Amino acid sequence: MSKYDVAIIGSGPGGYVAAIRCAQLGMKTAIIEKYNTLGGTCLNVGCIPSKALLDSSHHYEDAIKHFEEHGIEIPGEVKINFKKMIERKGAVVEQTTKGIEFLMNKNKIDVYTGLGSFKDATHIEIDGEKKQTIETKNTIIATGSKPASLPFIEIDKERIITSTEALTLKEIPKHMIVIGGGVIGLELGQVYRRLGAEVSVVEYMDRIIPTMDSAQSKELMKVMKKQGVKFYVSHKVSAVERKGKEITVTATDKKDKEVNFKGDYCLVSVGRRPYTDGLKAENAGVKVNERGQIEVNDHLQTNVKNIYAIGDVIRGAMLAHKAEEEGVLVAEILAGQKPHIDYNLIPGVVYTWPEVASVGKTEEQLKEAKIDYKSGQFPMRALGRSRASGDTDGFVKILSDAKTDEVLGVHMVGARVADLIAEAVTAMEFRASAEDISRMSHAHPTYAEAVKEAALAATDNRPLHV
Repeated sequence: MSKYDVAIIGSGPGGYVAAIRCAQLGMKTAIIEKYNTLGGTCLNVGCIPSKALLDSSHHYEDAIKHFEEHGIEIPGEVKINFKKMIERKGAVVEQTTKGIEFLMNKNKIDVYTGLGSFKDATHIEIDGEKKQTIETKNTIIATGSKPASLPFIEIDKERIITSTEALTLKEIPKHMIVIGGGVIGLELGQVYRRLGAEVSVVEYMDRIIPTMDSAQSKELMKVMKKQGVKFYVSHKVSAVERKGKEITVTATDKKDKEVNFKGDYCLVSVGRRPYTDGLKAENAGVKVNERGQIEVNDHLQTNVKNIYAIGDVIRGAMLAHKAEEEGVLVAEILAGQKPHIDYNLIPGVVYTWPEVASVGKTEEQLKEAKIDYKSGQFPMRALGRSRASGDTDGFVKILSDAKTDEVLGVHMVGARVADLIAEAVTAMEFRASAEDISRMSHAHPTYAEAVKEAALAATDNRPLHV
């Protein structure tokens, strides 16, 4: 029987990063993955393939809508080769997952393919091509999440689909009904709207991306409406039925009036659920709460002292980069170090175009906590760089403490803000004030100048370019 210092169950961003860090710190490490490719949801059916389709569809939209204004003329009709688009997405995924294999080999991490489950607190059974058992001093549970649904919806994976199936469709829908106005629904909805589908987003809450700042919700909805996406907020879905190729979604609006939506595809994107199926956590005595999450303390340790859990399977935002930070934290704790994570500084991003990015507290949270704050906002349309590229939608908003001027939250909508949010995270990690940011030199012309201008607006309401 093979023996390890640490075994990780699940090879998503949290799992494989934890494995690499454990190996770097001198631990004999094993990683167990039930699928044939490493990388988990993010690399195989989540972050990476969805971004590949977002980029491909963005290129197509630019070609048919924006090239002419740049003086680029394409003779003949611009056509979509949807099969090739999907194949390219697959190639990106394959290249990325093979990169994880390379990293496992480089760091001398033993990879086991099969379903990993607890025999007891120190033994893991692996049900793959052959059944085998390994012994481990410590275990990190990194089994991630799966798409959630509603009790009355039957996902048939053909016409009533989750994000997984939406990444491998054989045709462009005529009318895609999206249940859920969160990150996944909006990103995939935008992909298919660009490719010519009618898209209707049905959201239970009174706004889209409801966990982000309300100003971002309003801006993104305004822009996506201009792009042709239809929104139905404050609508509670009560039934989804399929007859042949037609899907009917029944909902009630805020006035309790019944509304029916008819389309040929329905994307159910109502969130994700922790995934512990087949883990047999009970054999090790590990507690799972009523929401299906593995319960952990502040060190991400379960109630069983040598078993830890990270990522989507525990409390908190279901984000790949959160899982990565947690994987590193547990590895370093096992090595006797004293790492930390500031969960307030884990950024959130929506990869639509314009992109949406946030870190820290929203205005709604500051009001609820009765924290006195200042707000400074700067529109992207006032930037020379935005006008040059034609990406004039959006803004940067900085919220700072009214007394100390410490930055409490930064919220952005615009071109490349998924990358730009890192500046805000860095500033907040070192507890910068809005004035600190306003006095930093920002290259001209760049989108980042909007951060400096928003900081000037928050400091004493003196932006330079509006």
